[in-house]
Amino acid sequence: MKRSASSRAPLAADRTVPGLIVKIGDYPLHHGGVGAIRSLGRLGVPMYAITEDRYTPAALSRYLHRAFSWPTTGTEEPAVLLDGLRRIGRSIGRPAVLIPTDEEAAVLIAEHQEELEGHFLFPRTDPELPRRLASKQGLHELCVEHGVPSPAAAFPQSYEDVEAFAAEARFPVVAKNREAFVRRKRPAVHGTTCIRTPDHLLGLARGWGERPGVILQEYLPREQAEDWIVHAYFDQDSTPLTMFTGVKVRSWPPHAGMTAHAYVVDNPDLALLAAQFIKRIGFSGIIDLDLRFDRRDGQYKLLDFNPRMGAQFRLFENEAGVDVVRAQHLHLTGRKVPEAEQRAGHRYVVENIDLPALLAYRHSGYTTPHAPARASGTELAWLAADDLKPFFTMLARFVRPGVKHLYQMWREHRRV
Repeated sequence: MKRSASSRAPLAADRTVPGLIVKIGDYPLHHGGVGAIRSLGRLGVPMYAITEDRYTPAALSRYLHRAFSWPTTGTEEPAVLLDGLRRIGRSIGRPAVLIPTDEEAAVLIAEHQEELEGHFLFPRTDPELPRRLASKQGLHELCVEHGVPSPAAAFPQSYEDVEAFAAEARFPVVAKNREAFVRRKRPAVHGTTCIRTPDHLLGLARGWGERPGVILQEYLPREQAEDWIVHAYFDQDSTPLTMFTGVKVRSWPPHAGMTAHAYVVDNPDLALLAAQFIKRIGFSGIIDLDLRFDRRDGQYKLLDFNPRMGAQFRLFENEAGVDVVRAQHLHLTGRKVPEAEQRAGHRYVVENIDLPALLAYRHSGYTTPHAPARASGTELAWLAADDLKPFFTMLARFVRPGVKHLYQMWREHRRV
């Protein structure tokens, strides 16, 4: 029997163990970091965060104990990033649970577990696995190895390879940056890019250098597809301690970017597919998966595997009050992670990007038949009655540069 939110027992988090939001790169308007600060902060967990400056939305949350202003680009040497992270750990003064918000941070933590042990708490996993999962090529190879459906893909090593691909490929195709860290140092494209013609592809490829850092992927027609999300937390035995599934209604940039509007929808088949894949590869920690259901062949095709918290993770919470960030903190501090059903029908809206996404989706042909007609509840990414400053800070920083950025992203990813 389900317990209502009002009658459930409060989660007993260990308030002596703080959390630290770890981010690498310049993206100050990140609602996922704010969501994690609020999620654990509401349980009384002392929260710290790495921020670009003192005036980001995360830095001004009432639930943040302290912001560490440390602007990074992702082009720094690992030793520099490790030194900075350890310095923050010493300043906190006690081991904190690390919560990475991007692939670079997740890869850094995994590949330097020995250096970070003692300063921080984090899931112990194969040190090489997060980089491989964050790599579009590495993920594709793992999917092939373990029989998980994914779009057909090519990995050109030269301009000549691109020319050969363009001569044989069926357009449109999708181009993505291939590797974490490299996407910040030498980005080939500004995110997921739909390429309509061979001439367009060859024109872009002339600027990619001798070794193009891209994946060229099969385009799955949006009229024949539905986008799904899986979030979960896995223990050291790759057993899911909590798992959630949902449908992505809109994203920004359209059909290719972060979630702008989504619903929690029960999908046992998809949950089983994800759990079996994680068990085979032996991953431990939080996952954020993007899959596209292809109506033409009835398969869920894995598009992206983020080996860390997703920005929209607050879409998902079970009836015991557990989300993936809370599950990680509970597990790493030796607490039981309560099992319960997910809040089916609940929706999540990212205010600053959902309106342009709504306009872009009006005549796109994309439909989500599994989304409920009416939400059982709504969580906003930014606006929270008990924590208003992040919302107004987002507005102040978003109006001019944010609108310009959205327009540039739309130009880059528009469908013609």
